[in-house]
Amino acid sequence: MASFSNKRVVVIGAGIVGASLAYHLASQGAQVIVLEAEGIASGVTGTSFAWLNTAHDAADPVAHLRSAAIAEYHRLQTELPALQIRWNGALSYGAEAGSMPPGTLVSREQIRTLEPNLKHPPEQALHAAAEGALDAVAATHALLAGAQAHGAQVFTHTPVVDFLLAGTTVMGVETATGIIEADMVVLAAGTGTARLAAMLNAPLPITASPAIFIRYKTANDLVKGILSSPQMEVRQGADGCLLAAEDYLDDTPDNQPAAIALRTAEAIQDELHGVTSIVTEFACVGWRPMPADGVPIVGYLPNISGAYVCAMHPGVILAAVVGRLASEEMITGKPSLELAPCRPDRFLSTTSA
Repeated sequence: MASFSNKRVVVIGAGIVGASLAYHLASQGAQVIVLEAEGIASGVTGTSFAWLNTAHDAADPVAHLRSAAIAEYHRLQTELPALQIRWNGALSYGAEAGSMPPGTLVSREQIRTLEPNLKHPPEQALHAAAEGALDAVAATHALLAGAQAHGAQVFTHTPVVDFLLAGTTVMGVETATGIIEADMVVLAAGTGTARLAAMLNAPLPITASPAIFIRYKTANDLVKGILSSPQMEVRQGADGCLLAAEDYLDDTPDNQPAAIALRTAEAIQDELHGVTSIVTEFACVGWRPMPADGVPIVGYLPNISGAYVCAMHPGVILAAVVGRLASEEMITGKPSLELAPCRPDRFLSTTSA
């Protein structure tokens, strides 16, 4: 693949993954256009708990990417001062030993120092001091602003309706307002990526995996870092709101987001001092793009030229490292060894030209 420095690249999707790709591509000299069918961060990015952690299963084929995530976000912070991340650490306890994230074992006395508002601190917990969290929507805007500073253009409410093809080569995209020619088109539209790939006769097994995201209006400074226990997974936002993440159970009335938000609020009141009032501001189901085997799908689509795909969960955690690696791969034409387990051709048969 020839170098794409100074070439025209269309990135479809303005969530945090698409924004990271746009920033890294534009900063390396590509002429980038970002197309978003709705608004910036209007998909799963806007409903992400956005805990930046490195937890992974020992057999995870992309463990190396997860392990690099925090360092890559520190790099981005040096490049983009507007990117705000709260590196306040995470405290985890109560889960089965095999599912606990990495961290330093701390005592009840230390837990009280780390999280003084816990009513029932456990005897011990794991503390990951290097971990943090960000506002995924604000981070997406910061990345896109960084891309625009390098000449990128961003168009919202501009869905792609078709691709411009010359044989088996993608030459651009068609939107409701016209055709945009490109040397490379990148599919980074979250759960919409599968539909776009199917339009190129490249069916990818990406499902929409649900999770519950909740915002509460309550007292400030209830939680210093991130708290993860069987009772609750919460953190304080930069604006003072309390954020919570819960598993999606089913679509029965008792398990609708509003009902789960009420139960979680009760758990928060039981577990934390200082919760004199807690009001649900927002509760919804967020739909995460989940490849069939759980491994990110990153790379060139086989049997067609000029199309690159980037679909993954956890998108927020991996956005910085994958954004850099994928953009370098497209710019230099040199395959990234780090992305080798992620190739889309593991789902798609390849044929000789």
